[in-house]
Amino acid sequence: MKARIVRYAAKPGPRWGLLTHDDVVRELRGDPFGVWEPGPEVGPLAEVALLAPVLPSKILCVGRNYPAHAAEHGSEVPAEPLLFFKPPSAVIGPGGPILLPPQSAQVDYEAELAVVIGRSCRNVRPEEAWEYVGGVTCANDVTARDLQRRDGQWTRAKGFDTFCPVGPWVVVGLSEAEVADLVVVCRVNGIVRQRGHTSEMAFSPTDLIAYSSAVMTLEPGDLLLTGTPAGVGPLRPGDVVEVEVEGIGVLSNPVETCPPGQVMV
Repeated sequence: MKARIVRYAAKPGPRWGLLTHDDVVRELRGDPFGVWEPGPEVGPLAEVALLAPVLPSKILCVGRNYPAHAAEHGSEVPAEPLLFFKPPSAVIGPGGPILLPPQSAQVDYEAELAVVIGRSCRNVRPEEAWEYVGGVTCANDVTARDLQRRDGQWTRAKGFDTFCPVGPWVVVGLSEAEVADLVVVCRVNGIVRQRGHTSEMAFSPTDLIAYSSAVMTLEPGDLLLTGTPAGVGPLRPGDVVEVEVEGIGVLSNPVETCPPGQVMV
């Protein structure tokens, strides 16, 4: 069954919910990665404060998975997926500000389709990998490009707080075929900066799940960011950056300078 799963702010603490076809949030009763049913109405979407729709134990990403993006950086698509991590502390939800750290002079957007793992898996084959997918969402692999080039490895450049916007919800119940050729778009201040198709990926989501699960156990709620199309570029204070994945949703985040006195490491 197709559905949109959200997390929202409530007085007792964050809660899981369901977004109906008429954009009303209802409580989700049960396990968002298992058995659940709709609960009472919470309110219209416009009156509900959405949070990041996942709480991942890890965020796996893949570099240079779109040939055109690899080419714009003077690189080739690797023979095997190029995996790296972002820390869970980088996650923010829709509307949360991306904070530009003082350590970097160039912070870039990267629009991506993100796969949410639904069941624990290890050593799965590509042909069975989609059985372990809980859903898909939008993500922005925000990157301090100058630090990425300078450091020679990507932990610092990819790992700052607020550098992994995710949301606005997780769409569940989609088949592998339904995500095989979706349009991925990034807009900055309403202007299209990136446009690609998931069919352009060198390694499909199921390839990436199989490859990753041969290394480590993937847990429910883990995120797998599948790479970005060509057209990445810098963000500046005051920008609003949107990531849209066709049929999934639009993730929007403002961009701000890290406030004075706030430590970012």
